[in-house]
Amino acid sequence: MSADPATIAFYEKQAPHYTMSFGQAPHRHLDAFLDRLQPGARILELGCGGGQDSARIIERGFDLDATDGVEAMARKANERFNVGARVMQFQDLSAVAVYDAVWAHACLLHAARADLPGILAAIHRSLRPGGWHFANYKLGDGEGRDLLGRLHNFPDESWITRAYETAGFTITAQEVYPGKAADGTQRDWIALTCQRDAL
Repeated sequence: MSADPATIAFYEKQAPHYTMSFGQAPHRHLDAFLDRLQPGARILELGCGGGQDSARIIERGFDLDATDGVEAMARKANERFNVGARVMQFQDLSAVAVYDAVWAHACLLHAARADLPGILAAIHRSLRPGGWHFANYKLGDGEGRDLLGRLHNFPDESWITRAYETAGFTITAQEVYPGKAADGTQRDWIALTCQRDAL
């Protein structure tokens, strides 16, 4: 299991432009997700990107561990918002029952399909009992690359929900919504809010 070299190279090269294109506003699902958590909860952020979600998590008083698999992206997040982001790729997640929540906006969609079950199992292990996880994916009909050369797993709704259930998550909310990708294509997304069962 390893990150796709072409996808990593894209983000390393495009980080300055890509992070500025996000603006300052956090993702629209973030506050509703944070409302589920106890004050001061420990949150792992995967794929922090430009850092705007990271900044909002910290602003709301949570204990954030911001990460990105691309050094240039983590550096930009820190330059923009000083969020203490560190470099970690999905396959390097080894924490056990450390986090109350894992926030993964628009990043797990780059994991190869063959790798995703192991990544979801690692996220599940990293959560404390009753912990929460959010992720969103571009929907499609099979793994492939977008017009910018980035790898995407492009699941359909039944494939991705089954993957989460197999990993031991209970899906508490899901939403399919339209979105425009960075390569200019229009595609539906799915947002999943999941919970690890309490003991």
